[in-house]
Amino acid sequence: MSNIRFIPALLLVALLWTGCRGTKNLPANEKLYTGASIKLEDSALTSREKKTLRSQLAGLTRPRPNSQILGMRIKLSIYNALRNKKENSFWGKLRSRYGEPPVLLSQVDLDQNNKVLQNFLENKGWFQARMSADTVVKTKTASAVYSASPGIQYKIRNVSFPADSSDLGRALAGTAATSLLKPGDPFDLDVIKAERIRIDALLKEQGFYFFNPDQLLIQTDSSNENQQVEMRLIVKRETPDSARQVYRINRVYIYSGYSLNTARIDTLLENSEPYKGFNIIDRRKRYKPKLFEESMQFRPGEVYNRTDHNMTLNRLINLNLFKFVKNRFEAARTDSPRLNAYYYLTPLPGKSLRAEITAISRSNNLNGSQINLSWLNRNLFRNGSQLNLSAYIGSDVQFSGALSGYNTYRTGAEAIYSVPRFLTPFIRIRPKGPYAPRTNLRIGYDILNRRQLYTLNSYRFEYGYSWKQNIQKSHELFPISIVYVQPLNVTRLYDSLEQELPGLARAIEPQFILGSRYEFLYNEQANGIQKRNSFFFNGILDLSGNIAGLLSGANVKKGDTVKIRNAPFSQYVKVQLDGRYYRKIGLNSTWANRIDVGIGIPYGNSTQVPYVKQFFVGGNNSLRGFRSRSVGPGVYVPVNSSATNNLIPDQTGDIKLELNTEFRPRITGPVYGAIFLDAGNIWLWNDSTHTEKPGAEFTKKFLSQMAVDAGVGIRLDITVFVIRLDVAFPLKKPWETEYNEIRLGNRPWRRANIVYNLAIGYPF
Repeated sequence: MSNIRFIPALLLVALLWTGCRGTKNLPANEKLYTGASIKLEDSALTSREKKTLRSQLAGLTRPRPNSQILGMRIKLSIYNALRNKKENSFWGKLRSRYGEPPVLLSQVDLDQNNKVLQNFLENKGWFQARMSADTVVKTKTASAVYSASPGIQYKIRNVSFPADSSDLGRALAGTAATSLLKPGDPFDLDVIKAERIRIDALLKEQGFYFFNPDQLLIQTDSSNENQQVEMRLIVKRETPDSARQVYRINRVYIYSGYSLNTARIDTLLENSEPYKGFNIIDRRKRYKPKLFEESMQFRPGEVYNRTDHNMTLNRLINLNLFKFVKNRFEAARTDSPRLNAYYYLTPLPGKSLRAEITAISRSNNLNGSQINLSWLNRNLFRNGSQLNLSAYIGSDVQFSGALSGYNTYRTGAEAIYSVPRFLTPFIRIRPKGPYAPRTNLRIGYDILNRRQLYTLNSYRFEYGYSWKQNIQKSHELFPISIVYVQPLNVTRLYDSLEQELPGLARAIEPQFILGSRYEFLYNEQANGIQKRNSFFFNGILDLSGNIAGLLSGANVKKGDTVKIRNAPFSQYVKVQLDGRYYRKIGLNSTWANRIDVGIGIPYGNSTQVPYVKQFFVGGNNSLRGFRSRSVGPGVYVPVNSSATNNLIPDQTGDIKLELNTEFRPRITGPVYGAIFLDAGNIWLWNDSTHTEKPGAEFTKKFLSQMAVDAGVGIRLDITVFVIRLDVAFPLKKPWETEYNEIRLGNRPWRRANIVYNLAIGYPF
């Protein structure tokens, strides 16, 4: 049995050996093709420009040689090692999936590649380019060498646009200022194609509905002796009159109950109901006409433009009322150029019931489950408003530690009423855009029972607005946000633990938060496209007790504490900024970075930010080498007690600073790796609170008090969700002056330091 463990190592050695000897099983008289190289001759290009051009030309040659990793053809090795296995066998399927057949010299068509490269150079302005090709043959391998003499690259001397007085001529002339074709730039066919698409997009914004880019022609004269080209933009003669005319909206027909099964198209016009210029076909009276008026971004008589066209579709889709949204435009039979617009809306079910069962594994030794039940009415009052009623029940069980069995049980309910518009008391706001704003009313109740310790009741009420500027920018503003927390059934055991761990009582303090909250989110990856460099920013401003404090004159430092329902109302200003930078490396790897800064300033009626609003670090999405809420504040260390050390860590603070960096290389398919480094801590703001937790205050030495950890992980990213496992350990603990000695081979050290995090989704 002990020899079995050496099989993977021997197999790896064999594969690496055959990877260096990938020419062993070539057919007779064949050579392994190792790729193409480019030689540039008689070129005035700089060394950097030559390097770029060589890379572009080499990338156009076909076929591609066998792939290599660290100079070894691993996939070719796998193919060779399993070449004789049957197609449908296990080894045959393994060969098909991970192997790669040899690329042979006989597969290379030098003449065809020459033509492709010649054409590329001409399309980039090297009109006098010359190409030649040859092969370099060795004992078992061969490569192709392409020699290019580009000559001089032609540049743009001048670009002229139509100057006639027609609607189309004036519109084309108006696009000249932002043209992609600029005098002095090299001739480039790709830029010419992009210019036609750009002009077409601008024309669509001015009512030229039937125009398309193929109706534009850019004539080029390269007869100039100074290797310059004259360009002239013209409209093709065969362009129909419909493409030369500006169209306005004639009538808008909205089919609110369209069925894909019956495929009814334009058959019920006589049943339409006119409403402010729109024609609504809604036989079952499911929706109030006002709902569609707010969604339509253009009105009959307005000039057609693509922006309003797309924004209307987006608004209808984001109402969350319709399963399918289709539309079409057609020329109306009128004396002037006009369009009839038709919208076909297939409704979603008006009501839905949903149940979920969730398994939870936390980084603080708790494991549990939760059952969620929700009911949704998508179209309450027939105006697109939605009512969502939900309830949950769950538990967390602590399986390890001296206090195992002191489990957590929680239950709660929430009602959310949402209206797809701004509801304001004095003014009417109707913003244009692809997303409908929403006015939200939330009411919630939660009860948390930590068995044999305490029970907490929590009441929540929020009223506010959410809206999106575009797919990347969103806002939330809740002018009214109320939270009331009431402790119940605090046991003698918990009272005794407070004597050993000062500050533990804050977790069960009565709290009354009467405030406002604003949140801004900017995410460059929201459209699902990762650029080479992309950014994320989330900013939150949270205020509480400002008006109440102003009216009551509360000042806790002078002993003037004001209470509401026997709980002091909280007064603070809290700001949290979360910035992230993503750098794409290669095709599938990412370097992700985050800085998370938070500060809560208590004043007036409070000496600390309320417990439920304070910051914490540690856990799955924070410092992964530390348990959740186990770090800080500052260099404070809880009393060394066998009882308190096995409680769920509950360290919180008014100030937070966290830094993370992580490299995410792709391993294979949907499997990614991770190497990361985390640093951070929390601190308290008010000096008067530091007697309970010495060393918790924020000072100039905050950088030396940062907790630091490192680790590795693996992720399974299947687009719908991400499952990840991270393994991390502390490098520096805030309460220790020296860095942690790493002893991975020592079992007691591993038990005391290594933290495993199993989670869904990326940490940032």
